[in-house]
Amino acid sequence: MRDALGNAGYDDVPRNGLYVIGALAHSNAPLAQIIRELKVSKQAAGQLIDTLVLRGYLERSVDPGDRRRLIVMLTERGRAAADVQRSAMHAIDAELLRHAGAQCVAHMRQALLMLAHLGTGSRGE
Repeated sequence: MRDALGNAGYDDVPRNGLYVIGALAHSNAPLAQIIRELKVSKQAAGQLIDTLVLRGYLERSVDPGDRRRLIVMLTERGRAAADVQRSAMHAIDAELLRHAGAQCVAHMRQALLMLAHLGTGSRGE
């Protein structure tokens, strides 16, 4: 995915920025939940968001329902980077299926999900 982003001119996405951009593009999860899933400190999360805003991937605006809160959303550049990520993910998935087969890929994904949830009390099902 990094190579695809770099080739498309998005070589300045920070390390965890891929996750934030992808999550904002593909889910309705609040930013706080996305950041919690990264398991980084509040300071690191703030720096990541600041960097993504500075580099033009995200924009902040005041929540019209609660002026004390900020809303963070993808900019046009952020949506374009998310599209590149999505295309790269589909290409990787297709190649993986071609080499390993659907059953192997399904088992691998199930095992990775369980691994990601170790120690959280969830089985990742």
